[in-house]
Amino acid sequence: MSDQPAAPAPNQSNTNRQRATQLAQALRGELQKAVIGQNAVIEDLLTALIAGGHVLVEGVPGLGKTLLVRALARCFGGEFARIQFTPDLMPSDVTGHAVYDLQSEQFKLRKGPVFCHLLLADEINRAPAKTQAALLEVMQERQVTLEGRALPVPLPFLVMATQNPIEQEGTYPLPEAELDRFMLKLRMDYPQQDEELEMVRQVTRSARGEILDVAALRTLLQPKDVLALQKIASDLPIDTQVLDYAVRLARTTRSWPGLVLGAGPRASIALVRGARARALLRGGDFVLPDDVKGCALAVLRHRVRLSPELDIEGLTVDQVLQQLINQVPAPRL
Repeated sequence: MSDQPAAPAPNQSNTNRQRATQLAQALRGELQKAVIGQNAVIEDLLTALIAGGHVLVEGVPGLGKTLLVRALARCFGGEFARIQFTPDLMPSDVTGHAVYDLQSEQFKLRKGPVFCHLLLADEINRAPAKTQAALLEVMQERQVTLEGRALPVPLPFLVMATQNPIEQEGTYPLPEAELDRFMLKLRMDYPQQDEELEMVRQVTRSARGEILDVAALRTLLQPKDVLALQKIASDLPIDTQVLDYAVRLARTTRSWPGLVLGAGPRASIALVRGARARALLRGGDFVLPDDVKGCALAVLRHRVRLSPELDIEGLTVDQVLQQLINQVPAPRL
């Protein structure tokens, strides 16, 4: 009799998984209402949210990078903060600082905007290295040290940063240590003609100038829902062969001709976490090699560096990585 209550657990976990998939797909539908023609980027953003990783979004001005994050914030019931990075931004403007209170004659800690669930670091490469470094601790350890005290940030905690790849004036490239803390680097490209037509039609109908309105989006998620999604995804079974495939992909970048810098162990971890999130998004019961392959470019592109010879030839990191992904044999399950 004692072992009977344990029997319904698999059914319960299947039900929870199906509910989680439905919630994630409903969120995808809401985001697609606001951000037209960037379905692959939305998929990757949801992958990072479910996997609990930070995202760097790169694209030329006007493609909707900030809009994408604002739309996610609208669908999410947690705290949202935005920092507009500028050359004169100080580290204390990000993390917070101690302020002397005249009445109590004591120093009080004033927490910075990083104490939130969802942080938009807009134009992150416009701030100097010391200000960018203010995010290093909180991105990795989910805490901020102020005046010698380690203060945890609320969970889930997600940094979504944007940057413009073509502008060099007044920008500071992100250091490798910070780039490595971003789970995914997403590239936003120009929309297709029919998508751009639909976007122009919608925006010119709006009374708010040239921006798409996110006010109509529904709030679908609370912080506890995101934590539940992350827990369900992390429990998805993954075969040893698929795990080995993810590690082989990351390790191959270290010896691949044309790459002078390969991806570290964080990339292997990110590939597995991302694959689990993608499996949940598609409603799968376990992780497939295609789930790993699907997030490989976004996981690896900011963690490797091209050799100068290939750079001169005009090859891009994505082209070299695509060759690598095509040539590393995937297991057949």
